[in-house]
Amino acid sequence: MKKNNKIQKKPTNEKIGLETLKKHLWKSADILRGHIDAADYKNYIFGLLFLKRISDVFDEENEKIDDKTRARDSDYHDFTVPERAHWNFLQSRTQNIGAYINKANDALEEANLESLENVLSTVDFNDKDRLPDHILSQLTHHFSQIKLRNENLEKPDILGDAYEYLIEQFAASAGKKGGEFYTPKEVVELLVDLLDPSEGMRICDPACGSGGMLIQSVYHLRTKKQNPKNISLYGQEINVGTWAICKMNLLLHGLQNAQIKRCDTLRDPHLVTKGQLMKFDIVIANPPFSLKNWGYEQAQSDPHRRFRFGIPPKGYGDYAFIQHMIAIANPTAKVGVVLPHGALFRGGAEGKIRSGIIEEDIIEAVIGLPSKLFYGAGIPACLLIINKNKSQECKDRVFFLYGANDFQEGKKQNTLRPEDIQKIVQAFHDYRKVKKYCRSVGLDEIRENDYNLNITRYIDITKEEEKIDVQKVIAELEVLKQEYCKTEGKVQEYLKELGYKV
Repeated sequence: MKKNNKIQKKPTNEKIGLETLKKHLWKSADILRGHIDAADYKNYIFGLLFLKRISDVFDEENEKIDDKTRARDSDYHDFTVPERAHWNFLQSRTQNIGAYINKANDALEEANLESLENVLSTVDFNDKDRLPDHILSQLTHHFSQIKLRNENLEKPDILGDAYEYLIEQFAASAGKKGGEFYTPKEVVELLVDLLDPSEGMRICDPACGSGGMLIQSVYHLRTKKQNPKNISLYGQEINVGTWAICKMNLLLHGLQNAQIKRCDTLRDPHLVTKGQLMKFDIVIANPPFSLKNWGYEQAQSDPHRRFRFGIPPKGYGDYAFIQHMIAIANPTAKVGVVLPHGALFRGGAEGKIRSGIIEEDIIEAVIGLPSKLFYGAGIPACLLIINKNKSQECKDRVFFLYGANDFQEGKKQNTLRPEDIQKIVQAFHDYRKVKKYCRSVGLDEIRENDYNLNITRYIDITKEEEKIDVQKVIAELEVLKQEYCKTEGKVQEYLKELGYKV
């Protein structure tokens, strides 16, 4: 009898790392390429990723339950997964796969109303013109190749990290539309570091997109070695698809208690208690730049009286968001908002609103950023930092910083490097003058400039002309003349030796 000389591969217990997970998830986009628009990839891939993850974790939790009659008891699971919503059931379907996925989503929502109501059913998988059965079959097979139990991952957090990686990639592919749901992580990190949230705080993003700023606030607590669970997160998002992505993003990061409302923040805010706007310790946002149809008519009779500094123009919603954020900030809160530079100097109604906010002495800093940081917006933006409890040193002053020159240049997008972020944060905390970079400015000087907050009014960014030492130049010319005369004499001697008349 011949011996089997083949080496038997031993089963491996190697866990999935972040890079492996990223590559696998991004390959799912290749399956969809050519069938649907790049801007829509995220809706389907995020939905399937979420289905696979909660099915795998549900099975993992079940294996730890001795009493099998309790296997589907919601007390033993983060999410209850009905049989028709389980991944094993879905991957065995070969026809009408989209309809089965829709029914699975409905069943999951019904079984987990408190956390998943209307989250998964926002996407219609049963569109055979865009997603025929053979494409959905490829997608489900692709996701079936990896196990997403906690025990299969290097650490549970990497699934949330991979999800954010996908959001970033989809934002890049979507171009201008990408800016509607994603703020570059470097800008998010910078803004969170400037506001410096601490444990026990209530944090709100009234234009939360996919939830990046709320998640970064949790990461910030970890870097400070504070309890990341001791924080309350709130958000509002008008776009139903983006709202669903945000909900899934937070859930995959283990942030089940975050309250994210689907609503029009300016026309009809839903973060209210007994008819009154909820108040927060940190308010942070990257609202849409200069939003046109923001709700000018409704603002005339706003029941929450948010627009006490004035009603912004119909075509520019920047100061509508700013005033909303001020209104929901408690008396000691900080506010950080990303703005287009035009909001710093435009006149008319916006100029009057700006002057009122400045006179209330709650603006702490105006920070200019490099251009081409944001998807679909090549113009440079700025950060406006509001502090309702300014230190004595900062009272009656505004700190201006010109950070437009420090960045990593890219082909399509520029990025802030860690050293660029650190430089801005350090300068903000040091609160001292750095030539051509930053300084604090008294309110009297701002009044003299008619409440214009344009950064270059207060930071001289012109390049210094090189000073010319005239005497030194004259001396150098004299040396050159002498060398020329010597050279000319030698040339004449050579020519004479060759028989030329000179």
